[in-house]
Amino acid sequence: MSTVMLNSTPVSIGGRFPRAGETAHSFMLVDIHLQDVPLSKFWGQRKLIAVVPSIDAAIGLTIARKLETIGYELKNTVIMTVSVDTPYALSRVLDTERFLKIQLMSTLRGRDFHKDYGVMITDIPLSGLMTTALFALDVDDTILYSELVSDLNAEPNYASALDLLDPPAATATVTEVEVLSIE
Repeated sequence: MSTVMLNSTPVSIGGRFPRAGETAHSFMLVDIHLQDVPLSKFWGQRKLIAVVPSIDAAIGLTIARKLETIGYELKNTVIMTVSVDTPYALSRVLDTERFLKIQLMSTLRGRDFHKDYGVMITDIPLSGLMTTALFALDVDDTILYSELVSDLNAEPNYASALDLLDPPAATATVTEVEVLSIE
């Protein structure tokens, strides 16, 4: 069990938090159209997944807005914000904010996500919500970056995730090759 802070008060977090190098656990989330969306839908794409307590909480909307901005910089990457909000609430926010680059997802029918991703708040009165976290996954669902944000109302370290998700192009080096001539 992990602990994060909320207004200087410890909050217990249940589940197993995945680490970099592991394969991401499959999940089934729900989109704004009430359609089930499995992790496997995004096979072959990189993934940036932010977990927030609620999209209606200030931190949830702040993170979603930041990810929308980041989305314009990334290629072959799906960006999701996951919360316990209903698809109806997510749709309302999507319409109001006019998000184009991120997908808002609900754990409406995917409550295992809370435990499988180690983000389940277990303390009353917040039990049932999720804490703030950020995951970056490669095209084959290998976790490149995982961060359990230490304070429920703090933003994750976007730069660290992006450095691993979209590393700068490697500098090409010239290697000397011995050429054999056949005579």
